[in-house]
Amino acid sequence: MATLNAFIKNDNQQAMITQLHTLKRNIEERGAKADLENSFPAENFEDLLNIGYNKVTLPAAYGGFGFGIYDMILFQETLASFDAATALSIGWHLGIVGDLYDKKLWDDAHLEDFAKKIVNERALTNRILSEVITGSPTRGGRPGTNAIFSDGQWHVNGHKSFASLSYATTHYITSAWIPEKESIGFFLIPQQSNGLTIKETWDMMGMRGTASHDLIFEDVVLPEDALVELNNKPRGAKVNGWALHIPAVYLGIAQAARDHALEFARTYKPNSLDFPIGQLPHIQEKIGQMELKLTTSRHFLYDVAQKFEDPKTHDYAAGLLGAAKHVVVNNALDIVDIAMRIVGAQSLKTSNPLNRYYRDVRAGLHNPPMDDMTITKLATAALEEN
Repeated sequence: MATLNAFIKNDNQQAMITQLHTLKRNIEERGAKADLENSFPAENFEDLLNIGYNKVTLPAAYGGFGFGIYDMILFQETLASFDAATALSIGWHLGIVGDLYDKKLWDDAHLEDFAKKIVNERALTNRILSEVITGSPTRGGRPGTNAIFSDGQWHVNGHKSFASLSYATTHYITSAWIPEKESIGFFLIPQQSNGLTIKETWDMMGMRGTASHDLIFEDVVLPEDALVELNNKPRGAKVNGWALHIPAVYLGIAQAARDHALEFARTYKPNSLDFPIGQLPHIQEKIGQMELKLTTSRHFLYDVAQKFEDPKTHDYAAGLLGAAKHVVVNNALDIVDIAMRIVGAQSLKTSNPLNRYYRDVRAGLHNPPMDDMTITKLATAALEEN
């Protein structure tokens, strides 16, 4: 029952999912190796670029594929079931590009120029916002990174953390405080800029293949037009349906964990039994629990995405974006846990994929929006109802 096929609506979606499946084996193998070595599966991104995956959410008018939010989460869930770290890393690019062109956050010249980089130069981007001194940028802290305009150029200095996709990113969208404007600015900074260094600090238990290292900016000099946005509010304060790429990744992990446990239950027959353990009532109960949580999560996530893209239900769905992430991630945590209970101690082996799913899925708790903010928002909305 818990399969993605029922949510595929058209041939274009199916074609992209079919292309992703041609990459499955290699992405899985490289993802497992990167996790074991705490390295970066660079070839995964080359494979994805070869099928134009960086153009998925770029509108057709700019030379992209023009897929929407619902489409994106279909693809991201699929990719995450192969390797979550790869999916989460490139998901930041997909979500940013979708939001950027959907809301026209930059002026036309900047949008046109960056679209050409995506289409012709295989550009990848990420918003680099987090800093140790501010915590999560969704909490509203002012960046410690500063940008000073002098002699017709910007001089950027600072230290950023959690720069997912660090090695493969060609252009970082970096927040910095501009003292003279008393505002937060966002700068488009090429990876090869002088004074920009990737500091290899990423040593986490989960999502190891994202290479979410620190970025150091030491007098990075940029042209005047590198300032692409000016904003006094934290980005977390804005409604962004493209952020649904995040729960899609954790739904993919849950699907992969379920599939592994199901195959184990179908085939594992200890010598104390004359049949596979999948025929045992307590194992079937656990499988049923996984199915219920996975099906509930998928219906909630895809329904919110569909309603968000429909002008008639957009406002209603906008209030449920955080709830969708909350439900999916917490159910995914439970699904992985149940899968490990089915497989038993074998699931703790380093070579067992459930070991990685268990560690990776916990990262969802620390991706925005945070659970406490989601619950508070839901409570506030309920109290304000007439």
